[in-house]
Amino acid sequence: MVITKNNFESEVVKSDIPVLLDFWASWCGPCRMLAPIMEEIEKEYAGKVKVGKINVDEEIELAQQFRVASIPTVILMKNGMPVETSIGYRPKEEILEMLK
Repeated sequence: MVITKNNFESEVVKSDIPVLLDFWASWCGPCRMLAPIMEEIEKEYAGKVKVGKINVDEEIELAQQFRVASIPTVILMKNGMPVETSIGYRPKEEILEMLK
């Protein structure tokens, strides 16, 4: 799901399940490597975890709000609050560890 500043409140802050925010950009090689992993997690954990994609070039305010300096950055949100952050490409197992 694409997250923008317009749907952030309804899709992330008010979500009753955890949300993995994937900060990325089309020109970022590691982001493109991470994309299929995030899609797998989204399918495998449907109904338990949401995966939200935030394009840092289009959503500069959200990237600044979360102080994203390097991409990819994955932030786990619970009850509207960031609880864990992963910076750079990580294998699927490490992303899943964030959910435990």
